Amino acid sequence: MNHKMTWRQITASLALAGFAVTPAHVLAQKTVEQGIQEYRDMLADGNPAELIELEGEDLWKKPQGPNKVSLEKCDLGQGPGVLKGAFATLPRYFEDAKRVMDMETRLAYCMETLQGRDRAEITKKVYSGTAQPATEMEALAAYVVAQSKGMKANVPQSHPEELASRARGEKLFFFRGGPYDFSCASCHSIDDQRIRLQGLPNLTKSAPAQAAFGAWPAYRVSQGAVRTMQWRMYDCFRQQRFPELNFGSQVSVDLITYLGVQAKGGTMQATSLKR
Repeated sequence: MNHKMTWRQITASLALAGFAVTPAHVLAQKTVEQGIQEYRDMLADGNPAELIELEGEDLWKKPQGPNKVSLEKCDLGQGPGVLKGAFATLPRYFEDAKRVMDMETRLAYCMETLQGRDRAEITKKVYSGTAQPATEMEALAAYVVAQSKGMKANVPQSHPEELASRARGEKLFFFRGGPYDFSCASCHSIDDQRIRLQGLPNLTKSAPAQAAFGAWPAYRVSQGAVRTMQWRMYDCFRQQRFPELNFGSQVSVDLITYLGVQAKGGTMQATSLKR
């Protein structure tokens, strides 16, 4: 007589007996997610991004370029030199540039117009390699976003160009293409989806979008580097096998605008920790 029972038979028997049974794969998933969160919690008190934020503060105040001036008069949407709460309201339309800009695009604009620097030089290396020192853009981004920590995301939609940017961003989010026929939505429009050990938030819903948008830029422990929102868009395009996404391009800004509007009311947590 064969006394072996399958997991399904054991589960059914226990359920009939009145026991609540959680499938093994669900238990494993919870264990992985809890483990990752515990890892983040352990590192949270000594986030390496804090050192990079200090570098960014020095760069913000450092006179540079042919004009020998700092970025302390850069207007990020709250007035020249005002950083408190600025990141929580970006991207937004800027009258002087006649376009919608996210934080990094605006920083590059200030380097060019205030400091007199060449845009090609500014954008030559905006992302660091694994375990390399932070680039100027990464350090500045870490410093700027820290001034909005704890505030609520409120990406404006009052100007026609802001509305248009968000509408284009939504189309881009659902656009399928490339050799895998992927879109942003392929990974980020379904509940409880994951890739390897990484949960993939459903960015079409408010709560997951708030949590995700508020957590970038982030210090990525596995790469030993601060990763900005522009980098996040760049790397998503790379993983979809799309053409390389240019820094500060209309496509990148429109996608960030769409995600920022989706995240309205969420708490800004950056610079956070990622795996």
